[in-house]
Amino acid sequence: MSKARIPRIAEVLYPGGVFRIPDKDKKIVYLTFDDGPIPEATPLVLDILKEYKAKATFFCVGDNVQKHPDVFQRIISEGHSFGNHTFNHIDGWRSSVKEYTDNVNKCAGVVKSNLFRPPYGRIMLKQFRRLKKEYKMIFWDVLSMDYDKELSAENCFDLVKRYTRPGSIIVFHDSIKAKDKIPHLLPKSLEFLASEGYELKAIPMA
Repeated sequence: MSKARIPRIAEVLYPGGVFRIPDKDKKIVYLTFDDGPIPEATPLVLDILKEYKAKATFFCVGDNVQKHPDVFQRIISEGHSFGNHTFNHIDGWRSSVKEYTDNVNKCAGVVKSNLFRPPYGRIMLKQFRRLKKEYKMIFWDVLSMDYDKELSAENCFDLVKRYTRPGSIIVFHDSIKAKDKIPHLLPKSLEFLASEGYELKAIPMA
């Protein structure tokens, strides 16, 4: 199976984690952006979302929020939701439970949200169980892989087009690795989703 869709075993390993948000009455998808906010990429994403009247959820690295509070404030003022993505984008598989949860709590000092997404999707079960008591644990259904230098923006769009379904949570990035793909990938994805009749929503906080 392509890396673009998270393996089903993940839903078994992380019960209560949110991988998709289906609605039997509506055709909705949830756009998410990881790793910002940074001035090199996030404002461009926000400009495109504004042009297409789309809302999204930004999973923010605490250190970036501290460095670029004006960019973070723009996310809030334009009506998007946001979540905790650790303070230093740390890997749960390479961190102790205490180190990981302390880093998440440090991020919570500047990113006040009940939403959390583990960087790389890597989180140990003990970390997951502890954080689940305080956060809604958000994973994904579709990964655009826009960070992969081996893939073109068109390749990434093909993944979004192929794997998106009603209720999908789609991962993009407002990061240095993805910034050159944003001008092509994001508008084309938004146009495709609109043509398919999807409503684009942010994941609700609280």
